Amino acid sequence: MTNELTHIDEAGHVQMVDIGAKPDTVRMAIASGEIIMKPETVKLIVESGLKKGNVLLTAQLAGIMAAKRTGELIPLCHTIPLTQISLDLKVDTKLPGVIITSTVKSTGKTGVEMEALTAVSIAALTVYDMAKAVEKTMTLQNIRLIEKHGGQSGDIVNE
Repeated sequence: MTNELTHIDEAGHVQMVDIGAKPDTVRMAIASGEIIMKPETVKLIVESGLKKGNVLLTAQLAGIMAAKRTGELIPLCHTIPLTQISLDLKVDTKLPGVIITSTVKSTGKTGVEMEALTAVSIAALTVYDMAKAVEKTMTLQNIRLIEKHGGQSGDIVNE
């Protein structure tokens, strides 16, 4: 890990980091987050009672699609070939809400943390979008990197 911001050059200008000389390695990142809602909204999602359709399946697809486009969404992020994206959405009646976990893998010169975080974020926003007709008080929270493996900085396990 470095104590320097890698996207800022010596003159203070923004830059995309040059990863050309880095070796290709297997990279993996896991991210997670939650969307909190009323128990009644959770029940509608479980029972497929919302007019827009299957909330969890739609959010899963949206998150996967977003991970693939991370380099287009975040200005200084590299567009990298992803070898796997998995997204798991679990209803948790104790929250109440939905817990979203993504795992992203690649073999390349830079990590996939941003892709994993993007997948979780967009999946949560999709749940919100599909359920907002019945509840506008939902909260997206605790979107975070759980772990990452590979690359020069090595393995990081936050939970």
